[in-house]
Amino acid sequence: MKKLFFVAAAFIMLAVTGCQQEKRTAPLADTTQRDSLQKIIDQKDNEINDMMSTLNQIQEGFREITQAENRVSIVKDGERTDKAQQIRENIQFISNTMKHNRELIAKLRQQVRESSVKGDALKTTIDELVKQLEEKDQQLQQLRAELDSKDIHISELDETINNLNTHVEDLSNESKQKSQTISSQDKQLNTAWFVFGTKKELKEQHIIEGNRVLQSNFNNSYFTKIDIRVEKEIKLYSKSAKVLTMHPSSSYTLQQDANKQYVLRINNPQLFWSTSKYLVVLVK
Repeated sequence: MKKLFFVAAAFIMLAVTGCQQEKRTAPLADTTQRDSLQKIIDQKDNEINDMMSTLNQIQEGFREITQAENRVSIVKDGERTDKAQQIRENIQFISNTMKHNRELIAKLRQQVRESSVKGDALKTTIDELVKQLEEKDQQLQQLRAELDSKDIHISELDETINNLNTHVEDLSNESKQKSQTISSQDKQLNTAWFVFGTKKELKEQHIIEGNRVLQSNFNNSYFTKIDIRVEKEIKLYSKSAKVLTMHPSSSYTLQQDANKQYVLRINNPQLFWSTSKYLVVLVK
């Protein structure tokens, strides 16, 4: 957990350094532009400070929870007459602190979502914090079993564990839903379609209309869907090939194979598909 916390902190410090570099490179001649840039830098500084403050509060909360758990362990093995009361007070403290940490994690997630400072390290840290809540839940269940074995039953512990189960499950479900949404969005962003055919075939599918390409209600089902991160080579099975859609010429090559048939090789997928997610190649 400490390692992950330091990774997130390092990321934030890098962002701060980036902001400072922006300050040094802001054009002195243009006051309006400098003021605008300064506002952006101040905004990033504020966002970074807020996220760092929330991270520190969460870290401190987990430290206090661990201390309270240690106090419970000492009391349950001791001989004090007010053992149950001492355990009850510490369990209540753990319950309140866990609740506060859940709220802080939700707050941090919202801060990351709305921040202009993006980074996978912070998202990974949030996932790890949710896991730590789950671990605390398991530790409390084990503590209940140990107390029951000593005929010490604390009703507040049952309530705390039930609340933890509910809220940790909510956080886990939210994390899963966000992961699914991100995965779906990522898939959409990396999906493209291509088609190759003779002029007659492309006209029949309304892909070509006169001298225009993809300007009318063309047959989308005639295209082949691909993942641009995977498919970087398209065999055209023709000795004549011409790319009709607009793609940066530096991002691909048309080369003939051993059979003199053309193969489209995409050297820079992000650049190639940046102008259009549809590829149309005319062959003979």
